[in-house]
Amino acid sequence: MQKLTRLRHTYPILRRNLFFVGKYNEELDVTDVSWINANGSAMEDAQWRDAGMHCFGMLTDGRSQTTGIRQRGKEATMLLILNAHHEPVEFTLPSCAGGKEWSLLIDTNLSDDCEEESFVVGHPYIVTPPSLLLFRLQPDDTA
Repeated sequence: MQKLTRLRHTYPILRRNLFFVGKYNEELDVTDVSWINANGSAMEDAQWRDAGMHCFGMLTDGRSQTTGIRQRGKEATMLLILNAHHEPVEFTLPSCAGGKEWSLLIDTNLSDDCEEESFVVGHPYIVTPPSLLLFRLQPDDTA
């Protein structure tokens, strides 16, 4: 519980007051929230109706605006993965502007004292059942 509280305080994107809407903001060239399927791409309409899909991700882009003022945000980009399937799911970590690696912050099937690991974009991560995972996009220093 302390780890969750610490993460919530460390990453403002986990406690935003502005609702995520999932629409592309042309002015800022960013979508605040995207829904990701296990192959690492954006979910399609048919997948929302697929009763057999039990693992998906929510990508919240830290570059999206944080207030009513239209300006680019400077928060961390996060990927939350939920697996309600009864078997492990191979989840491809998606590509995202601003970074090339994802750092694992939480995997509910690992102990809290595990060291933070990083995985390159496109890496297949085995999501064990049932679980919740939280990744942070490592900023690309060359950007």
